[in-house]
Amino acid sequence: MKQPIAIGVENYKTIIENNYYYIDKTWMLKELADQKGTVNLFTRPRRFGKTLTLSMVRTFFEDERNYAGEKIDNRRYFEGKKIMEAGEKYTSELGQYPVIKLSLKSAKQPNYQMAYGCLRSEIIYEYDRHRYVLEGNLLTGEEKDNYRKILAEKAEPDKYATAIRQLSYYLKKYHGRNTIILIDEYDVPLENAYFRGFYDQMIDFIRSLFESALKTNDALEFAIVTGCLRISKESIFTGLNNLEINSVLSNNYAEYFGFTGEEVEQMLRKYGLEEKLPEVKQWYDGYLFGETEVYNPWSIINYVKTAISESQPFPKPYWSNTSSNSIIRELVEEADSDTKEEIQMLIDGKTIEKPVHEDITYGEIHKSQDNLWNFLFFTGYLKVVSKRFEDRRIYLTMSIPNDEVLTIYEDTIREWFDRQTKAIDFQPFYRAVLDGKTEEMEDFLSSLLEKSISYYDNREAFYHGVMVGLFGGLSGYAMKSNREYGNGRPDLVLSPYNPRKPVIIFEFKSCRKYTEMAEGCRAALDQIEEKDYAAPFLDKGYTRIMKYGICFCEKTCMVQM
Repeated sequence: MKQPIAIGVENYKTIIENNYYYIDKTWMLKELADQKGTVNLFTRPRRFGKTLTLSMVRTFFEDERNYAGEKIDNRRYFEGKKIMEAGEKYTSELGQYPVIKLSLKSAKQPNYQMAYGCLRSEIIYEYDRHRYVLEGNLLTGEEKDNYRKILAEKAEPDKYATAIRQLSYYLKKYHGRNTIILIDEYDVPLENAYFRGFYDQMIDFIRSLFESALKTNDALEFAIVTGCLRISKESIFTGLNNLEINSVLSNNYAEYFGFTGEEVEQMLRKYGLEEKLPEVKQWYDGYLFGETEVYNPWSIINYVKTAISESQPFPKPYWSNTSSNSIIRELVEEADSDTKEEIQMLIDGKTIEKPVHEDITYGEIHKSQDNLWNFLFFTGYLKVVSKRFEDRRIYLTMSIPNDEVLTIYEDTIREWFDRQTKAIDFQPFYRAVLDGKTEEMEDFLSSLLEKSISYYDNREAFYHGVMVGLFGGLSGYAMKSNREYGNGRPDLVLSPYNPRKPVIIFEFKSCRKYTEMAEGCRAALDQIEEKDYAAPFLDKGYTRIMKYGICFCEKTCMVQM
């Protein structure tokens, strides 16, 4: 039997114990030892394997003990893995260090009190996991009392901001080795606090936590911090001179987050899905980390698991269901005309060039539209095509990575456009349609299109979608789109429940030049006649048929009846 595929399992031990399919990323452990960075910040998009990677790092390095202080041997979790081929210099590090691991993503809460409570619980959990240090006489009586106060949630609030540094000190006294600190999803509480309105309170706590644990900590061996974004040095990593940044622009460690092309091909072959490679590439490839091309790992494992259980699998936007799309929503809702045009270019498969910098804060998100493009790039909604350096700034030419991300843009824009149109009174437009007032129809539609972003290379499909959406509130009519009538499929038919009312038939065209609009309208009306779309209604006894040819060109239209 083929190995099972784990969805959402982020614990390395669980992956190995249950023989789940695992793409071996353990060579990263050798690079960590070689690079010798004291504080390593890894920024990657959501669901690109950061949590599983930290779990693997912890399993390898940790001198793990049970509550009684008995050592747990983790060597079996690396049998047959790449790191065991690196030599004694590296394998001798297995199980040699105390490790503190914190996940900050539980702090995604509606208010500061709840968020702070979740962070405090994470800290208490680590204290509880290492409570074996209370055994024996390595800690003084006062240190044990302070330890127990943290466990019992009786310590002063400010003590939790420095509790990680204190725990690393206790662990060093017990083990005789410096402590490794792993902090996962550090920017989740900051992003959440920004959108929830308590950003300043949260940033004060996170800053204090980081300064004590990562800056003024003599018991620190090395640290790894992961997140989506590099939050500005001035606000979080104040004075942290030993910080090494590994972002999507960095070549170091580029292949360890996400799946490389070779790894994806190997996985598809294992499950008999080699023929799906072109489809998988179109939907989930396209990210460039440093100079390494990678696939979205979350989407790949979901796609493969679905494909081996279905006879006719289709690609889906798996990533869109897990990631926060608040940034795209803000970009779309606050877009000026220039930004709308740039979004349109991206969705049409073109590129845009923007200045990009890695030092950003959520508080600056609205100061410049360029800051929002910055967020989109580092969170995985854009990929780098090329880059240049000019006037002391990095300029990136960017595009949408793949079809999966394209659907996120389309769905966000569709949702936004639907909300916009719900606030509009369509009754004047309906009256104009029923009365045959083509100029009023043109004015209404053009005004509506000015607010929109068309998101298809085939513009006719976008305009068709807009028109279908418009008539949802027209009472007394059944709406049929692309149904067979006569000798073809008219774009849109409004069929009245009362036969004394007119049947309304629409055919839509689009063109690239304003001078071609009249010709487009005539072609639409000619098609209605040639395909005899009205015939079924005349046969039923309807006596009034209204036929509209509408030609769209960018943000305007022409209507003929």
